[in-house]
Amino acid sequence: MFKVIQTEKAPAAIGPYSQALIHGNMLYASGQIPINPENGQVVEGDIVVQTTQVMKNISAILEAAGASFENVIKTTCFLKSMDDFTEFNGVYAQYFTGKPARSCVAVQKLPKDVLCEVEVIAFVEVE
Repeated sequence: MFKVIQTEKAPAAIGPYSQALIHGNMLYASGQIPINPENGQVVEGDIVVQTTQVMKNISAILEAAGASFENVIKTTCFLKSMDDFTEFNGVYAQYFTGKPARSCVAVQKLPKDVLCEVEVIAFVEVE
């Protein structure tokens, strides 16, 4: 069985999926895009602004699961343009200080035409 993670501190799902699921000691979080959970709108701004919002959303989901960025073992990052790679990494490195395994790819288009999306897999303590 699995446990559904849901928090109002991160954006509600914009489709038929959960913010995150825990199975065993593993958290599988859906990709987060730069949506402000308070108003449901994409934050306006460049890759730095949007990546920062994505990290806030991931933080809220990790916190709801009793975890933190230090628990993350794998990320998958999607960028609208690899031209944003350096600036994206600058924000990413402030949060993922444990340097989890990572894939980072450029994609043609992301939901709501945002500049980035990040999903995580993390180890969690189960009660």
